[in-house]
Amino acid sequence: MADSSTADLGKGKRITGGDRTSLADELKKRYDGGESIRSLATSTNRSYGFVHRLLSESGATLRSRGGANRNNKKTA
Repeated sequence: MADSSTADLGKGKRITGGDRTSLADELKKRYDGGESIRSLATSTNRSYGFVHRLLSESGATLRSRGGANRNNKKTA
């Protein structure tokens, strides 16, 4: 759900100062609401690494990776 404030922050454009702070706040709020880093990256047209770094800098508590466990050995 990208709004007009994130739509003009095109890929590769350097984001600094107030724009960076407001983007970080918005992404943190959306991430805390349950969106994934990948979906945030897609909706803002930024890389996964950029969004991850921005969330870390904003103080967001990052969730662990999801999915099934790879080590599914059954013990009898």
